[in-house]
Amino acid sequence: MRDGLRNKIISVCDKKLHTKGSAVGVSFYAFFANKNDDPELLMEAATWWMQTHRLDHFEKATKIKQMVEAGL
Repeated sequence: MRDGLRNKIISVCDKKLHTKGSAVGVSFYAFFANKNDDPELLMEAATWWMQTHRLDHFEKATKIKQMVEAGL
């Protein structure tokens, strides 16, 4: 995973955890604007989320942040 995507995921998870609490869920779409302005990066996130780790559509932000920080 690119460093830019890794940093973006951690930042978004931190923001959601701060505003909505530890039970908040996220999907990989949470890391992108509502337009497809970087399809390669979106596919990288989708591949990591769905193919590599077989995650559900929504997962706890704490879980995703821990996975990304651990380099999984």
